[in-house]
Amino acid sequence: MVQLMWQQRVGAQRDWVWRGWQTRYTYIRGLQTGCDSVPIILLHGFGASIGHWRQNLEVLSEHHTVYALDMLGWGASVKAPVNYSVSLWAEQVYDFWQSFIGKPVVIVGNSLGSLVSIAAAAAHPEMVKGLVMMSLPDPSLELEAIPPFLRPTVATIKNFVASPLFLKPLFYFLRQPGVLRRWAAIAYANPEAITDELIDIIAGPTQDRGSVRAFTALFKASIGANFSPSVKAILPTLNIPMLLVWGKKDRFVPPALAHLFAQYNSNLQILNLENVGHCPHDESPEEVNQVILDWIDRTLVRVTSSSVVEEC
Repeated sequence: MVQLMWQQRVGAQRDWVWRGWQTRYTYIRGLQTGCDSVPIILLHGFGASIGHWRQNLEVLSEHHTVYALDMLGWGASVKAPVNYSVSLWAEQVYDFWQSFIGKPVVIVGNSLGSLVSIAAAAAHPEMVKGLVMMSLPDPSLELEAIPPFLRPTVATIKNFVASPLFLKPLFYFLRQPGVLRRWAAIAYANPEAITDELIDIIAGPTQDRGSVRAFTALFKASIGANFSPSVKAILPTLNIPMLLVWGKKDRFVPPALAHLFAQYNSNLQILNLENVGHCPHDESPEEVNQVILDWIDRTLVRVTSSSVVEEC
């Protein structure tokens, strides 16, 4: 059986101009969707793109219309010289939703994408019916963990690391396929999931025009104090069903955070996966796809189906 290239497995890719910047999205219309079907938006993690959902889009679209975005600065979206932040991407998601969907959705995010999803849900509750988050980081917790007397030293180190003199050579080093493969070996618990296709998906955008500039801006933003809202501050304000999926072998974001987050909102369900790392949807796609579909059906569709049918 011939394996289709990843570009052929992620739906109908399109370009959309957002605030003057060219961005990329894709979608697959649901095969069995009814009036009670809930659209899904997929949001990638740091350094990833639409291609990272190549093993999820078609399966999820059997029951839901599915969209995936390349957030500004990533993937095939333009590498814009802007002040990047989680709130900026959350506004991109909201404007996309207004332009193309217009009914409440489930947002599924991995890592950075899960941060964006929770920020979007807090800022625009009318948009979000439920959240599925995988490997949810909270930069504010990392800052709190640093003793006050060490924070000036840490700030000095961050300022040095954020210098273009340091970041530009670092970028050229990191974008080498061999280096990316070693980086993926840290993120992934399953070595078999680290394929040439995966490395191509990650490495391709690093060759784009403006990629060095964008990497510098993204890296500087990511270590800044205003890059991301506090997850523990947002969680108690959300009144929607949420599922937090975490690989027990995640070496990027500690899985122990899941149970800490669960204390902030009783609507948050936790699912830990054995022998899975930082990217559950790509390492264990069959399991995660079914988990997402079952959770949406059990938590959202069945609960509201009677009222939706009446509206139809």
